Amino acid sequence: MNSLNGKIILVTVSGPDCPGITARLMKIISEYNVDVLDMGQAVTHGLLSLSIVLGLNSDEKSTNGNVLKDLLFEANLMGLTLGYKVVEQNIHTPEMEGDKFIVTCVSPTTVTASFVADLAQILATFKINIERIDKVSPRDFSSMEISTSIPKDLETKKLKEDLMKASTKHKIDVAFLKDNVFRRNKRLIVFDMDSTLIQTEVIDELADLCGVGEEVRQITHRAMNGEIDFDESLRLRVSKLKGLDTARMQDVLEKLPLTQGVEEFIKTIKTLGYKVALISGGFTFFADALKIKLGLDYSFANELEIQDGKLTGHVTGTIVNANQKAILVKLIAQQENISLEQVVAIGDGANDLPMLATAGLGIAFHAKDVVRKKAQQHLSHGPMTSILYFLGIPGPTKN
Repeated sequence: MNSLNGKIILVTVSGPDCPGITARLMKIISEYNVDVLDMGQAVTHGLLSLSIVLGLNSDEKSTNGNVLKDLLFEANLMGLTLGYKVVEQNIHTPEMEGDKFIVTCVSPTTVTASFVADLAQILATFKINIERIDKVSPRDFSSMEISTSIPKDLETKKLKEDLMKASTKHKIDVAFLKDNVFRRNKRLIVFDMDSTLIQTEVIDELADLCGVGEEVRQITHRAMNGEIDFDESLRLRVSKLKGLDTARMQDVLEKLPLTQGVEEFIKTIKTLGYKVALISGGFTFFADALKIKLGLDYSFANELEIQDGKLTGHVTGTIVNANQKAILVKLIAQQENISLEQVVAIGDGANDLPMLATAGLGIAFHAKDVVRKKAQQHLSHGPMTSILYFLGIPGPTKN
C-alpha cells in the first residue's frame, strides 16, 4: 500500500461498539507516526461509526502506507468493518464556515420520521448543513440535538417561522440555539407565575370568589395579549376584589395547580446548582408561598393592600409590570454576579416579553400566539421538564 504515500486517506470503521476500539486503532496509527488530520465518532443504537482522516508521508521510502493493512487486521479481530478511500487534500466543507447552532427537538411522545423529514427539508432550503444528530433522551427517541452550521448572512426570522410551523404541525417542540460557551452554562432560571409556574391566573380565581370572574377574565385575556396597558388592567381588576376576606386567599393558595413537570424541573436544576427566581405580575401572598414550597431563591410580585382582614381593592408599592420584570432580571443577575447570557426566563404573556428578551434564553411556555412569535424560543407541547433538553440536560433527576 506504499503507493498511497503522500495521499490523504479517509478511514471508516463500523460495527458493534465496545470500550477500547478507538484506543487500539489509534495505537497502530501512532506507531506508524501517521498524522491524524480529522476524526469523528458516534454510536447509534449500539453500533459504532468512526471516521479518521490520515495524512500519509510522501517519502517513497516510507512504510506508513502499511498502517492501513494493520488497521484492517485489527478491525477484523474486533469484528468490525473497515474501509478507506483517498480524499481531496484541500477539501472544503460547510462546517468550516458559518455560525454554529444547535436545533433541539423534544417530543411528548416520540420523534417521528415525518417530523425529521420536514425539519431536514427546512434546513436544506436555508442551505444549513447538518453536521451531527444525537439522541438526547437516554431511553426512548423522544428528543434529539442537531448540530448545524449556518451561512453568516442568513436572516433567521423566516427560518424560525418555518421551524415554528413544523413544531405546530407535528406537536414537537423545537429550539434553535446558538452553540456558544453559554449554551450549557446557564446559572439562573426566572419564572413567571400565572399560567407558567401554575396552571391558572390567581386573580381570576379571586375574582370568582367575588362574583366577577368572567369580567376579570376578559380583562386578563386582553392584558396577556398586550391589548391594554398592564398597570391599568391590574388596578382595574384589583378594584373588583374590594372587600374579599383574606382567609379566602388561603383557600385559593391551597388549591393552586402546579404546571406539569415544574417540581421535577426545579429539583433537577437546583441539584445542578442553578438559582431560581419567581417574578410575577400577580401577588406576593401566592408568590412567597410558592417560593417556600418549591425552594426558590427569589420571589417578586405585587402587594395587595389589606385593612381589617379584607382587600381594599388597591395595590401598594411599585407595580411589577413588563418593564419592572426586565429590571428585576438584571438586578438578580447582578446580585448573583452572572452574565445575562446565563439567565433563562420562562413566561407566557405579553408582559413577559421584555423579561424574555433580557435573558440569554427567553422561552415562551405554552404561550399566547403574540408571545410565541416574538419570543426567542417557545415550548408549546411538552411539560416543563422539556426545557431541560434546551439546556443540554438529558432529562429530570431520578429519585
